[in-house]
This record gives sequence, C-alpha cells and structure tokens, in this order.
Amino acid sequence: MERKQFELGDIVQMKKLHPCGSSEMIVIRMGMDIRMKCAGCGHSILLPRAKFEKNMRKVVGKTEIAEE
Repeated sequence: MERKQFELGDIVQMKKLHPCGSSEMIVIRMGMDIRMKCAGCGHSILLPRAKFEKNMRKVVGKTEIAEE
C-alpha cells in the first residue's frame, strides 16, 4: 500500500467529523505524531502518525502557516 502524501500546512479531509461538524483539518506539526488544527473551530488535536494516515481521506488544499 502506498503511503499518503501530505506536508506541513496542508488542509486534509478526515473520515470522521470533528464535534463542531467540520471534516477538514490543517496540519500544523509533523513528526512521530501529527498535530492538526480544526478548520472549523480552531481546536488543536494530536494523533499518532499511523492513526492519522489511516483516518485521512485526501489533501484538499494548502495554507501558509507561520511557526508558532
């Protein structure tokens, strides 16, 4: 199976909805864990890379993010 391609600042669509109703997340940190921010409400979520790749559907777009 091919690994999914994503980069820092990508807007990705997830399989499950966030409680606010949005399925789009912005990747804000990458490593063994992936930190993402909900595009709807701005809540930050940390997931292990394997779980993130399993639950990610596709890359929807790209944003310019500044180092926090």
